[in-house]
Amino acid sequence: MAELPLNLPEPFSSIPKSTFLFGPSPIHKLERITAALGGKVGIWAKREDCNSGIAFGGNKAKLIQEHWVDWNDPGYDKVGNIQLTRLMGATPLLDPSPFGIEHKRTLLKLTNEILAEGGKPYYIPAGASDHPLGGLGFARWAFEVVEQEKALGVFFDTVVVCAVTGSTLAGMVAGFKLIEKRGGGKRRVLGVDASAKPGETREQVLRIARMTAGRIGLQEGDIGVEDVWLDERYHEGCYGVPGEGTLAAMRFAAEMEGFITDPVYEGKSLAGMIDMVKKGEIEEGSNVLYAHLGGQLALNAYSSLF
Repeated sequence: MAELPLNLPEPFSSIPKSTFLFGPSPIHKLERITAALGGKVGIWAKREDCNSGIAFGGNKAKLIQEHWVDWNDPGYDKVGNIQLTRLMGATPLLDPSPFGIEHKRTLLKLTNEILAEGGKPYYIPAGASDHPLGGLGFARWAFEVVEQEKALGVFFDTVVVCAVTGSTLAGMVAGFKLIEKRGGGKRRVLGVDASAKPGETREQVLRIARMTAGRIGLQEGDIGVEDVWLDERYHEGCYGVPGEGTLAAMRFAAEMEGFITDPVYEGKSLAGMIDMVKKGEIEEGSNVLYAHLGGQLALNAYSSLF
């Protein structure tokens, strides 16, 4: 799939990026889900789960496409997801600390140890988020959406996206703010918290969005607290533990469309979107773009639930 020409302003357009992706992630309408929810709100999906040939793609492939580092340099020592790490020949190291979106002391310690041994590590924080370039991938995503809207003949007034470590939502907030400043339409970016630590996530989203704004042609002050919309109703009390609302939403989407989500991230944001449509919190006549960020591999760890 060819790259989609984007109308990026300076200095955004001069930031180098790698080509990890097939091209723009596809957008399609979820016709049966739209009808099942009353037909008065158009439900569409943008499929980051189909965006790359590297492993299984997903939002992380988008997050690191900016030139954080020369990814082709074989000198960098890499670790990551346990099963895929082993499959791809790297070394998994288990961290005993509990879930959190903060920088892990053990990872920082490991980075320093590798440096001391003469290695060449590149430190990527949790979720590829709290990094000077962490929000750029999804700021670019916002401009991609604008070009795809032109081809589809639709305007997405509402975007729904899961948020945990925050850079995906933050990048969208900054990107759409820049588009709006340049005369584009105003839209709501609705983050659905799945961290069960919404205070920490909200603070991190705001910080990353402001940091991103300063890199793409905005002032950091252009992003206000009011620009970060994070719904706390659907995390179900614990990161990675799905409740019945999440499981029901996952089954509904799978039965209606063969639209497969996971219990950690997308199932929770999907449950939020469905509930908001049913309650009329998303107005009739709206066109909703649901950002499918990937994550279906997590289903392997939850097989007993289905």
